[in-house]
Amino acid sequence: MMELGLYTFADTMPSPETGEMISPAQRLRDLIEEIELADQVGLDVFGVGEHHRPQYSVSAPAVVLAAAAERTRNIRLTSAVTVLSSDDPVRVFQNFSTLDLLSGGRAEIMAGRGSFIESFPLFGYDLDDYEELFSEKLELLLRLRESERVTWSGKHRPAMDDLGVYPRPIQNPLPIWVAAGGTPASMVRAGTLGLPLALAIIGGQPARFAPLVKIYRDAAQRSGHDVSALPVSINSHGYIADTAQVARDEHAAYYMAMMNMLGRERGWPPSGRRQYDASTTLQGALLVGSPEEVIEKILFQHEIFHHQRFLMQMSVGAMPHREILHSIELFGTKVAPVIRRELA
Repeated sequence: MMELGLYTFADTMPSPETGEMISPAQRLRDLIEEIELADQVGLDVFGVGEHHRPQYSVSAPAVVLAAAAERTRNIRLTSAVTVLSSDDPVRVFQNFSTLDLLSGGRAEIMAGRGSFIESFPLFGYDLDDYEELFSEKLELLLRLRESERVTWSGKHRPAMDDLGVYPRPIQNPLPIWVAAGGTPASMVRAGTLGLPLALAIIGGQPARFAPLVKIYRDAAQRSGHDVSALPVSINSHGYIADTAQVARDEHAAYYMAMMNMLGRERGWPPSGRRQYDASTTLQGALLVGSPEEVIEKILFQHEIFHHQRFLMQMSVGAMPHREILHSIELFGTKVAPVIRRELA
């Protein structure tokens, strides 16, 4: 069985067509409605990312997910991601334990280093400690999950001497995933620790990521973990409409505006419609199309990765809320039942 779900950064970018930009308040109200619909149509997971820049409206995922917990019944609620390197593991654990209590045991943490760097100076951390911060804080987060009272010392946080951390979550253990963008070292870390892996595939050919998943599973096996009990999630951009052409036409301009904005920051060459359409083919990274096409692509990727979860990022850039709602409805009512039946 594969879990199917969504994740979002709750973008507030200007529309490439009108130049208008949604307010953060409206975007957050729309986001709660999207999570509520995802729950109603039977999707399994909804993730919310953490960012500290004006293009995104969520800097505190646990707060948003707690609001969603009161409007949903079954869907699992996860960060996607929590930027653990620049946060306090004690507060992260407390926040998501509280979310777990509010939601009746549906909280998860997806811990990562993030794709932007604003949080480091914002919270007083040195980018030179980038790797060390994540390793140390992940170690502490796992200790907090393991024990009610913790004795611990490290370089980047005050020591703890037999201190209790409360509240405790319903789930024992509280699920913690390692989110990675595709470096072998990240695969080895997640596998060695025996933690579930969330792999972001947002460009190129997904098949090229298969060796990384093998590195993760090999590291887990060498460390004595049961590989069959360690789920892998593939997280990718996607969008679903009634027909393939409508899906591409509705999604392309918003997606390209978002990617080219990021590309200007990072020195990537500009991308146009030809590159976009190539990415929507069976071998490409974008899961954009009709329900039938998206079903085919999810199953195609499952043959490559044998993963246990797939999360789609639909609401990129300034995608209209009404179109996102229709895409969520198609994902839950047209795509998910077929995937579940095929992989049962």
